[in-house]
Amino acid sequence: MKRLIAFDLDGTLAESKQALDPDMAALLGRLTNAFDVAVMSGGDWPQFEAQLVGQLPAEADLARLYLLPTSGTKLYRHAGTWQPIYADALTIDERAAVIHALDRVIADLDLESAQSWGPRIEDRGTQITFSALGQQAPVDAKHAWDPDMSRRRQIQASLTPMLPGFEVRTGGSTSIDITREGVDKGTGITRLSHEIGMPLSAMLFMGDALYPGGNDYAVTEVGVDSILVRDIEDTRRIIQTILLLTR
Repeated sequence: MKRLIAFDLDGTLAESKQALDPDMAALLGRLTNAFDVAVMSGGDWPQFEAQLVGQLPAEADLARLYLLPTSGTKLYRHAGTWQPIYADALTIDERAAVIHALDRVIADLDLESAQSWGPRIEDRGTQITFSALGQQAPVDAKHAWDPDMSRRRQIQASLTPMLPGFEVRTGGSTSIDITREGVDKGTGITRLSHEIGMPLSAMLFMGDALYPGGNDYAVTEVGVDSILVRDIEDTRRIIQTILLLTR
């Protein structure tokens, strides 16, 4: 029997950078009363607050909820208020190297010609994220920009040789997440396992990027049982089934 259910956020629990819908928030709240729950995403803490924390119902057991922003390089737990437990910050030089490489690729691939809604490059402290249409792009525009992932793979292929010592992975529907080499969602969930004293075999993960090169794939590589979901409706159905089976 699994003791902890873990999720990606964008594309799994909610649309990209959108708040959980009321039904999903209620399901997640019910799940915390039966299991420990973790949410791990490339987004930073403010995104977690807006998308997830602020939507949870009063009956959610926040003490059983583990939030891991920036691909698991940070951990937040609730003890009266949400508290940061750790954060593996990039150095100033590391951040500058990543941003310089991104600037070159943006120019080489003419990525600035697309309409942008807000900054394309976001320094999240422990991770640098590139969002091709900007941080506040509407969901419809994001889905239309790279439906076959060819653009993100081209950006990934251009960046990888320029950034030795870093991991370059596709994130959301228009984004690329960059962390230190060896730092990914696999190391994030492994560190959570050590932090709370729970074996990886007791965990189940759901995500929409569980394919080679996707930013959820590393979770499978460390041995966590995982379920690839197509969208939030898939996730909704799986949570409903889990809750039925725990009655």
